[in-house]
Amino acid sequence: MKRFSRQYDVLVAGGGPSGVCAAVAAVRQGARTALIERFGILGGMLTSGYVNPILGAVAPGTMYDEVLSLLGATAMKTRNGQEMSVDTERAKGLFLKFVRDAGVDIFLQTPVVEVEKEHDTVRGLVIGTQDGLKTLHAGVVVDATGDGFVAARAGAAYKTGRESDGRCQPATLEFSLCGVDEAEGITCWGGSDPVTLPDGTKYADFCKEANQRGELPENVSIVRIHRTSHPGERSINATQANGYDTLTPEGILGAEYALRGQIDPIIDFLRKYIPGYANCRLKGSGSALGVRETRRIMGDYVISDHDVETGARQEDVVVHNAWFLIDIHNPSGGGQAEGRSQPAVPYDIPYRSMLPAGVEGLITSGRCISGTHRAHASYRVGGVCLATGQAAGTAAALAALEGVTPRELDVRKVQRALMERGAALFGPAHAFS
Repeated sequence: MKRFSRQYDVLVAGGGPSGVCAAVAAVRQGARTALIERFGILGGMLTSGYVNPILGAVAPGTMYDEVLSLLGATAMKTRNGQEMSVDTERAKGLFLKFVRDAGVDIFLQTPVVEVEKEHDTVRGLVIGTQDGLKTLHAGVVVDATGDGFVAARAGAAYKTGRESDGRCQPATLEFSLCGVDEAEGITCWGGSDPVTLPDGTKYADFCKEANQRGELPENVSIVRIHRTSHPGERSINATQANGYDTLTPEGILGAEYALRGQIDPIIDFLRKYIPGYANCRLKGSGSALGVRETRRIMGDYVISDHDVETGARQEDVVVHNAWFLIDIHNPSGGGQAEGRSQPAVPYDIPYRSMLPAGVEGLITSGRCISGTHRAHASYRVGGVCLATGQAAGTAAALAALEGVTPRELDVRKVQRALMERGAALFGPAHAFS
Protein backbone atom coordinates (compact mmCIF):
# COMPACT_ATOMS: atom_id res chain seq x y z
CA MET A 1 0.00 0.00 0.00
CA LYS A 2 1.34 3.41 -0.92
CA ARG A 3 1.93 5.61 2.10
CA PHE A 4 0.23 9.01 2.29
CA SER A 5 2.63 11.95 1.89
CA ARG A 6 2.36 15.72 1.98
CA GLN A 7 4.77 18.56 1.15
CA TYR A 8 5.52 21.53 3.42
CA ASP A 9 8.11 24.25 3.51
CA VAL A 10 8.79 23.72 7.22
CA LEU A 11 8.07 20.88 9.62
CA VAL A 12 8.35 21.43 13.37
CA ALA A 13 8.66 18.34 15.55
CA GLY A 14 7.52 19.00 19.10
CA GLY A 15 4.76 21.31 20.33
CA GLY A 16 6.34 22.63 23.52
CA PRO A 17 7.15 26.34 24.04
CA SER A 18 10.02 26.19 21.55
CA GLY A 19 8.03 24.30 18.91
CA VAL A 20 4.99 26.55 19.21
CA CYS A 21 7.12 29.63 18.60
CA ALA A 22 9.05 27.96 15.78
CA ALA A 23 5.85 27.02 13.93
CA VAL A 24 4.19 30.43 14.28
CA ALA A 25 7.41 32.25 13.36
CA ALA A 26 7.79 30.13 10.21
CA VAL A 27 4.24 30.84 9.05
CA ARG A 28 4.74 34.55 9.63
CA GLN A 29 7.66 34.41 7.19
CA GLY A 30 5.32 32.96 4.56
CA ALA A 31 6.23 29.27 4.88
CA ARG A 32 3.67 26.48 4.70
CA THR A 33 4.23 24.87 8.07
CA ALA A 34 3.11 21.83 10.06
CA LEU A 35 3.57 21.19 13.79
CA ILE A 36 3.72 17.59 15.02
CA GLU A 37 3.03 16.91 18.70
CA ARG A 38 2.99 13.49 20.39
CA PHE A 39 0.53 14.54 23.12
CA GLY A 40 -3.04 15.82 22.77
CA ILE A 41 -2.24 19.37 23.85
CA LEU A 42 0.35 22.00 22.98
CA GLY A 43 2.62 23.73 25.45
CA GLY A 44 4.92 20.85 26.41
CA MET A 45 6.32 21.14 29.91
CA LEU A 46 4.26 24.26 30.51
CA THR A 47 1.02 22.31 30.12
CA SER A 48 1.62 18.56 29.93
CA GLY A 49 4.41 18.87 32.47
CA TYR A 50 2.69 21.31 34.86
CA VAL A 51 5.90 23.35 35.01
CA ASN A 52 4.96 26.69 36.50
CA PRO A 53 6.33 29.41 36.60
CA ILE A 54 8.19 30.18 33.37
CA LEU A 55 11.83 30.84 34.25
CA GLY A 56 14.60 32.61 32.38
CA ALA A 57 14.68 35.79 30.33
CA VAL A 58 15.91 37.21 27.02
CA ALA A 59 16.27 40.65 25.46
CA PRO A 60 13.03 42.52 24.67
CA GLY A 61 10.92 42.12 21.55
CA THR A 62 10.91 38.35 21.01
CA MET A 63 7.97 35.94 21.11
CA TYR A 64 8.81 35.45 24.79
CA ASP A 65 7.03 38.77 25.39
CA GLU A 66 4.18 37.86 23.06
CA VAL A 67 3.53 34.47 24.64
CA LEU A 68 3.62 35.85 28.19
CA SER A 69 1.06 38.46 27.15
CA LEU A 70 -1.05 35.80 25.43
CA LEU A 71 -1.09 33.65 28.58
CA GLY A 72 -1.71 36.57 30.93
CA ALA A 73 1.42 35.71 32.88
CA THR A 74 1.86 37.27 36.31
CA ALA A 75 5.34 38.56 37.14
CA MET A 76 6.75 37.67 40.55
CA LYS A 77 10.14 38.95 41.64
CA THR A 78 12.26 36.51 43.63
CA ARG A 79 15.92 36.13 44.57
CA ASN A 80 15.97 33.61 41.70
CA GLY A 81 15.13 36.31 39.19
CA GLN A 82 11.71 37.08 37.75
CA GLU A 83 9.21 34.23 37.72
CA MET A 84 6.27 34.37 35.30
CA SER A 85 3.29 32.42 36.61
CA VAL A 86 0.62 31.19 34.18
CA ASP A 87 -2.71 29.40 34.42
CA THR A 88 -1.77 25.94 33.16
CA GLU A 89 -5.30 24.90 32.25
CA ARG A 90 -6.07 28.07 30.29
CA ALA A 91 -2.71 27.78 28.53
CA LYS A 92 -3.79 24.50 26.92
CA GLY A 93 -6.53 26.21 24.95
CA LEU A 94 -4.64 29.44 24.37
CA PHE A 95 -1.64 27.72 22.80
CA LEU A 96 -3.85 25.70 20.46
CA LYS A 97 -5.78 28.77 19.34
CA PHE A 98 -2.56 30.78 18.92
CA VAL A 99 -1.00 28.21 16.61
CA ARG A 100 -4.14 27.34 14.68
CA ASP A 101 -5.11 30.98 14.12
CA ALA A 102 -1.63 31.60 12.73
CA GLY A 103 -2.36 29.10 9.95
CA VAL A 104 -0.18 26.19 11.06
CA ASP A 105 -1.30 22.65 10.22
CA ILE A 106 -1.36 20.81 13.58
CA PHE A 107 -0.97 17.07 14.12
CA LEU A 108 -1.89 16.13 17.71
CA GLN A 109 -1.43 12.73 19.37
CA THR A 110 1.02 12.08 16.57
CA PRO A 111 4.55 10.89 17.36
CA VAL A 112 7.44 11.29 14.96
CA VAL A 113 8.65 7.73 14.37
CA GLU A 114 11.41 8.14 11.77
CA VAL A 115 13.34 10.62 9.66
CA GLU A 116 13.41 10.70 5.86
CA LYS A 117 16.92 11.45 4.59
CA GLU A 118 18.67 11.80 1.27
CA HIS A 119 22.39 11.32 1.85
CA ASP A 120 23.17 13.73 4.73
CA THR A 121 20.07 15.91 4.23
CA VAL A 122 16.80 15.60 6.15
CA ARG A 123 13.89 15.64 3.72
CA GLY A 124 10.92 14.86 5.95
CA LEU A 125 9.42 12.97 8.86
CA VAL A 126 7.46 9.75 9.20
CA ILE A 127 4.63 10.20 11.69
CA GLY A 128 2.32 7.71 13.38
CA THR A 129 -1.39 8.49 13.09
CA GLN A 130 -4.66 6.67 13.72
CA ASP A 131 -4.65 5.96 9.96
CA GLY A 132 -1.17 4.47 10.12
CA LEU A 133 2.18 5.84 9.06
CA LYS A 134 2.30 9.02 6.99
CA THR A 135 5.24 10.86 5.47
CA LEU A 136 5.52 14.62 5.59
CA HIS A 137 8.16 16.22 3.37
CA ALA A 138 9.66 19.65 3.86
CA GLY A 139 12.43 21.96 2.77
CA VAL A 140 13.61 22.33 6.38
CA VAL A 141 12.80 20.51 9.62
CA VAL A 142 13.00 22.01 13.11
CA ASP A 143 13.77 19.61 15.96
CA ALA A 144 11.95 21.02 18.99
CA THR A 145 11.45 17.64 20.65
CA GLY A 146 13.54 18.45 23.70
CA ASP A 147 15.20 15.05 23.50
CA GLY A 148 16.69 15.83 20.08
CA PHE A 149 14.92 12.77 18.64
CA VAL A 150 14.89 13.95 15.03
CA ALA A 151 18.54 14.99 15.04
CA ALA A 152 19.61 11.72 16.65
CA ARG A 153 17.65 9.66 14.11
CA ALA A 154 19.25 11.75 11.36
CA GLY A 155 22.66 10.67 12.60
CA ALA A 156 23.73 13.84 14.37
CA ALA A 157 26.34 13.53 17.10
CA TYR A 158 25.15 14.24 20.62
CA LYS A 159 26.20 14.13 24.25
CA THR A 160 24.22 13.34 27.38
CA GLY A 161 24.87 14.31 30.97
CA ARG A 162 27.89 15.78 32.65
CA GLU A 163 31.30 15.31 31.16
CA SER A 164 32.72 13.38 34.14
CA ASP A 165 30.33 10.41 34.17
CA GLY A 166 27.45 11.03 31.71
CA ARG A 167 24.86 11.36 34.48
CA CYS A 168 21.93 13.63 33.58
CA GLN A 169 19.98 15.93 35.82
CA PRO A 170 17.11 14.07 37.55
CA ALA A 171 13.55 13.87 36.27
CA THR A 172 10.73 15.50 38.21
CA LEU A 173 6.93 15.32 38.19
CA GLU A 174 5.53 18.70 39.11
CA PHE A 175 2.17 19.17 40.78
CA SER A 176 -0.02 21.90 42.20
CA LEU A 177 -1.82 22.33 45.51
CA CYS A 178 -4.89 24.28 46.49
CA GLY A 179 -6.29 25.04 49.93
CA VAL A 180 -3.20 26.91 51.11
CA ASP A 181 -3.77 29.59 53.75
CA GLU A 182 -2.36 32.75 52.16
CA ALA A 183 -1.93 34.39 55.58
CA GLU A 184 0.71 31.82 56.53
CA GLY A 185 1.72 29.81 53.48
CA ILE A 186 5.37 30.32 52.56
CA THR A 187 7.08 30.09 49.19
CA CYS A 188 10.58 28.85 48.48
CA TRP A 189 12.32 28.75 45.08
CA GLY A 190 15.34 26.68 46.14
CA GLY A 191 17.80 25.51 48.75
CA SER A 192 19.57 28.86 49.03
CA ASP A 193 16.35 30.82 49.54
CA PRO A 194 16.60 32.30 53.09
CA VAL A 195 12.90 31.85 53.93
CA THR A 196 12.36 30.78 57.53
CA LEU A 197 9.67 29.07 59.58
CA PRO A 198 7.96 30.90 62.49
CA ASP A 199 10.51 29.58 65.01
CA GLY A 200 13.38 31.01 62.97
CA THR A 201 14.49 27.69 61.46
CA LYS A 202 15.62 28.00 57.87
CA TYR A 203 13.06 26.16 55.75
CA ALA A 204 15.72 24.60 53.50
CA ASP A 205 17.54 23.17 56.52
CA PHE A 206 14.27 21.79 57.87
CA CYS A 207 13.67 19.99 54.55
CA LYS A 208 17.16 18.44 54.64
CA GLU A 209 16.58 17.18 58.18
CA ALA A 210 13.22 15.69 57.21
CA ASN A 211 14.89 13.92 54.30
CA GLN A 212 17.56 12.49 56.61
CA ARG A 213 14.83 11.25 58.98
CA GLY A 214 13.07 9.53 56.10
CA GLU A 215 10.02 11.81 56.20
CA LEU A 216 10.76 13.03 52.69
CA PRO A 217 11.57 10.64 49.82
CA GLU A 218 15.12 9.73 48.85
CA ASN A 219 16.98 12.67 47.22
CA VAL A 220 14.09 15.05 47.98
CA SER A 221 16.10 17.38 50.19
CA ILE A 222 14.20 20.56 49.26
CA VAL A 223 10.50 21.10 48.53
CA ARG A 224 10.37 24.09 46.18
CA ILE A 225 7.12 26.03 46.52
CA HIS A 226 6.13 28.62 43.93
CA ARG A 227 3.23 31.03 44.20
CA THR A 228 0.79 30.98 41.27
CA SER A 229 -1.62 33.56 39.90
CA HIS A 230 -4.45 32.06 42.00
CA PRO A 231 -4.78 32.75 45.74
CA GLY A 232 -4.49 29.64 47.89
CA GLU A 233 -2.60 27.73 45.19
CA ARG A 234 1.04 26.67 44.97
CA SER A 235 3.14 24.92 42.33
CA ILE A 236 5.43 22.25 43.80
CA ASN A 237 8.78 21.30 42.29
CA ALA A 238 10.15 18.62 44.59
CA THR A 239 9.87 15.03 43.37
CA GLN A 240 13.16 13.64 42.08
CA ALA A 241 14.12 10.49 40.20
CA ASN A 242 17.85 9.97 39.76
CA GLY A 243 19.56 7.53 37.44
CA TYR A 244 16.72 6.75 35.04
CA ASP A 245 17.49 6.82 31.32
CA THR A 246 14.40 8.60 30.01
CA LEU A 247 15.46 7.86 26.44
CA THR A 248 14.31 4.27 27.03
CA PRO A 249 10.84 2.85 27.73
CA GLU A 250 12.14 1.19 30.89
CA GLY A 251 13.60 4.45 32.16
CA ILE A 252 10.41 6.39 31.48
CA LEU A 253 8.28 3.83 33.31
CA GLY A 254 10.69 3.58 36.22
CA ALA A 255 10.88 7.34 36.70
CA GLU A 256 7.11 7.78 36.34
CA TYR A 257 6.42 5.08 38.93
CA ALA A 258 8.98 6.45 41.38
CA LEU A 259 7.80 10.03 41.06
CA ARG A 260 4.09 9.28 41.39
CA GLY A 261 4.90 7.53 44.65
CA GLN A 262 6.61 10.63 46.04
CA ILE A 263 3.68 13.05 45.74
CA ASP A 264 1.67 11.91 48.77
CA PRO A 265 4.64 11.83 51.19
CA ILE A 266 5.58 15.38 50.14
CA ILE A 267 2.03 16.62 50.69
CA ASP A 268 1.92 14.83 54.07
CA PHE A 269 5.16 16.60 55.04
CA LEU A 270 3.72 20.00 54.15
CA ARG A 271 0.44 19.34 55.97
CA LYS A 272 2.19 18.10 59.11
CA TYR A 273 4.93 20.68 59.50
CA ILE A 274 4.57 23.79 57.35
CA PRO A 275 2.29 26.66 58.46
CA GLY A 276 -0.52 27.39 56.05
CA TYR A 277 -0.51 23.92 54.49
CA ALA A 278 -2.57 21.94 57.03
CA ASN A 279 -5.59 21.83 54.72
CA CYS A 280 -3.83 21.79 51.36
CA ARG A 281 -4.80 19.19 48.78
CA LEU A 282 -3.60 17.99 45.42
CA LYS A 283 -5.12 19.99 42.57
CA GLY A 284 -3.31 18.44 39.60
CA SER A 285 -0.06 16.97 38.35
CA GLY A 286 1.88 16.65 35.15
CA SER A 287 0.80 14.07 32.59
CA ALA A 288 4.37 13.97 31.27
CA LEU A 289 7.69 13.59 33.02
CA GLY A 290 9.64 16.75 33.69
CA VAL A 291 12.87 15.79 31.93
CA ARG A 292 15.58 18.40 32.41
CA GLU A 293 18.34 16.86 30.36
CA THR A 294 18.89 14.18 27.72
CA ARG A 295 20.59 14.70 24.36
CA ARG A 296 22.53 17.84 23.60
CA ILE A 297 22.93 17.84 19.82
CA MET A 298 26.46 18.85 18.91
CA GLY A 299 26.39 21.74 16.47
CA ASP A 300 28.76 23.93 14.53
CA TYR A 301 29.29 25.80 17.81
CA VAL A 302 29.10 24.48 21.36
CA ILE A 303 27.91 27.02 23.92
CA SER A 304 30.55 26.83 26.65
CA ASP A 305 30.65 27.26 30.41
CA HIS A 306 32.76 30.37 29.78
CA ASP A 307 30.13 31.85 27.43
CA VAL A 308 27.44 31.60 30.10
CA GLU A 309 29.67 32.73 32.94
CA THR A 310 31.02 35.81 31.15
CA GLY A 311 28.11 36.91 28.95
CA ALA A 312 29.71 36.09 25.59
CA ARG A 313 28.66 38.07 22.53
CA GLN A 314 28.33 36.25 19.19
CA GLU A 315 28.49 37.66 15.67
CA ASP A 316 25.76 35.25 14.54
CA VAL A 317 23.51 35.96 17.54
CA VAL A 318 19.86 34.93 17.14
CA VAL A 319 18.87 35.19 20.84
CA HIS A 320 20.35 38.12 22.76
CA ASN A 321 20.82 38.39 26.52
CA ALA A 322 19.62 34.88 27.29
CA TRP A 323 19.71 34.44 31.05
CA PHE A 324 19.06 31.99 33.84
CA LEU A 325 21.21 30.69 36.64
CA ILE A 326 23.45 27.67 36.06
CA ASP A 327 20.88 25.42 37.72
CA ILE A 328 22.18 21.85 37.97
CA HIS A 329 19.86 19.61 39.95
CA ASN A 330 22.11 16.95 41.41
CA PRO A 331 22.45 13.96 39.03
CA SER A 332 23.64 11.70 41.87
CA GLY A 333 21.87 12.96 44.99
CA GLY A 334 19.60 15.62 46.42
CA GLY A 335 19.79 19.38 46.06
CA GLN A 336 22.20 21.14 43.74
CA ALA A 337 25.23 19.48 42.15
CA GLU A 338 27.43 22.47 42.96
CA GLY A 339 25.97 23.28 46.37
CA ARG A 340 23.73 25.98 44.95
CA SER A 341 22.81 27.49 41.60
CA GLN A 342 25.73 29.40 40.14
CA PRO A 343 25.54 32.89 38.59
CA ALA A 344 25.36 33.53 34.87
CA VAL A 345 25.79 36.73 32.86
CA PRO A 346 23.28 37.42 30.03
CA TYR A 347 24.80 35.83 26.93
CA ASP A 348 24.12 35.39 23.21
CA ILE A 349 22.89 32.17 21.64
CA PRO A 350 24.53 31.84 18.21
CA TYR A 351 22.88 30.44 15.11
CA ARG A 352 25.72 27.93 14.76
CA SER A 353 24.67 26.22 18.00
CA MET A 354 21.35 25.32 16.32
CA LEU A 355 22.92 23.65 13.26
CA PRO A 356 23.67 19.94 13.90
CA ALA A 357 27.18 19.15 12.73
CA GLY A 358 27.25 16.96 9.62
CA VAL A 359 23.49 17.10 8.98
CA GLU A 360 21.72 19.37 6.49
CA GLY A 361 18.11 20.49 6.29
CA LEU A 362 17.71 20.53 10.08
CA ILE A 363 17.68 23.15 12.83
CA THR A 364 17.45 22.45 16.57
CA SER A 365 15.70 24.60 19.15
CA GLY A 366 14.89 24.44 22.84
CA ARG A 367 16.94 22.46 25.32
CA CYS A 368 18.57 20.16 22.73
CA ILE A 369 20.72 22.88 21.10
CA SER A 370 24.50 22.55 21.26
CA GLY A 371 26.19 23.29 24.57
CA THR A 372 28.03 21.86 27.54
CA HIS A 373 26.31 20.24 30.50
CA ARG A 374 26.73 23.39 32.62
CA ALA A 375 25.71 25.81 29.87
CA HIS A 376 22.65 23.68 29.15
CA ALA A 377 21.64 24.05 32.80
CA SER A 378 21.07 27.74 32.08
CA TYR A 379 19.48 27.80 28.61
CA ARG A 380 17.19 24.77 29.12
CA VAL A 381 14.40 26.78 30.80
CA GLY A 382 11.12 27.84 29.22
CA GLY A 383 11.80 31.54 28.76
CA VAL A 384 14.92 30.93 26.70
CA CYS A 385 13.30 28.07 24.76
CA LEU A 386 10.54 30.40 23.55
CA ALA A 387 13.14 32.65 21.93
CA THR A 388 15.26 29.88 20.40
CA GLY A 389 12.07 28.51 18.87
CA GLN A 390 11.30 31.81 17.19
CA ALA A 391 14.83 32.01 15.83
CA ALA A 392 14.72 28.44 14.52
CA GLY A 393 11.34 28.87 12.84
CA THR A 394 12.37 32.14 11.23
CA ALA A 395 15.58 30.64 9.86
CA ALA A 396 13.83 27.48 8.68
CA ALA A 397 11.27 29.49 6.71
CA LEU A 398 13.87 31.75 5.11
CA ALA A 399 16.02 28.79 4.08
CA ALA A 400 13.10 26.78 2.71
CA LEU A 401 11.70 29.65 0.69
CA GLU A 402 15.13 30.52 -0.66
CA GLY A 403 15.80 26.89 -1.58
CA VAL A 404 19.00 26.62 0.48
CA THR A 405 19.98 24.62 3.52
CA PRO A 406 19.97 26.33 6.94
CA ARG A 407 23.78 26.15 6.90
CA GLU A 408 23.92 27.92 3.52
CA LEU A 409 21.54 30.64 4.66
CA ASP A 410 23.10 34.03 5.37
CA VAL A 411 22.53 34.53 9.11
CA ARG A 412 22.23 38.27 8.56
CA LYS A 413 18.89 37.59 6.87
CA VAL A 414 17.71 35.76 10.00
CA GLN A 415 18.87 38.62 12.20
CA ARG A 416 17.17 41.18 9.98
CA ALA A 417 13.88 39.25 10.03
CA LEU A 418 13.98 38.90 13.82
CA MET A 419 14.73 42.58 14.32
CA GLU A 420 11.94 43.55 11.93
CA ARG A 421 9.62 41.64 14.28
CA GLY A 422 10.95 43.70 17.19
CA ALA A 423 13.66 41.48 18.67
CA ALA A 424 16.68 43.23 20.17
CA LEU A 425 19.82 41.35 19.07
CA PHE A 426 22.63 43.78 19.77
CA GLY A 427 23.44 46.00 22.70
CA PRO A 428 24.72 45.89 26.28
CA ALA A 429 24.11 43.06 28.71
CA HIS A 430 21.12 43.42 30.98
CA ALA A 431 21.12 42.29 34.61
CA PHE A 432 18.07 40.07 35.05
CA SER A 433 18.97 38.61 38.42
